Amino acid sequence: MTMQWNWVLVVAGALLVLLEVALGGFAGFDLVLIGSAFVIGGLLGLAFGSPVFGFVIASALCVLYIAVGRRMVRRRMQTRPVPSNADALVGLHGLVTKRIERHAPGQVRVRDEVWRAGLAPEVPGPLDAGAEVTVAGVDGVTLQVR
Repeated sequence: MTMQWNWVLVVAGALLVLLEVALGGFAGFDLVLIGSAFVIGGLLGLAFGSPVFGFVIASALCVLYIAVGRRMVRRRMQTRPVPSNADALVGLHGLVTKRIERHAPGQVRVRDEVWRAGLAPEVPGPLDAGAEVTVAGVDGVTLQVR
């Protein structure tokens, strides 16, 4: 009995896809695409009755994915940081509604919202109610203003 190399490609490709699914995307989708290349090569090898053709197609698809497709897949899978509600306020201007001292946080109004606020490290003294400020950063739920 001769070994059916095209079926080996199909089964190995299916196992790679299942392994990726079982690992929950641990390999960054690489195993799915390489496994798919194996399956396609094996099926084409079966269709043309040539294990050499199957291996050549599978190899070419793998090389193509590694050379070109991998960068595209990685770029699409990257998460882009989205500023949270407080982080989106950095750089905006506000108005002090309750006096802010070095060791006594006060309040500022930014975008029609009242936030707890403390002095940014470079600000030397207190800020009285009515002063215009700029949000320099966020420390937990407290805005750092100057």
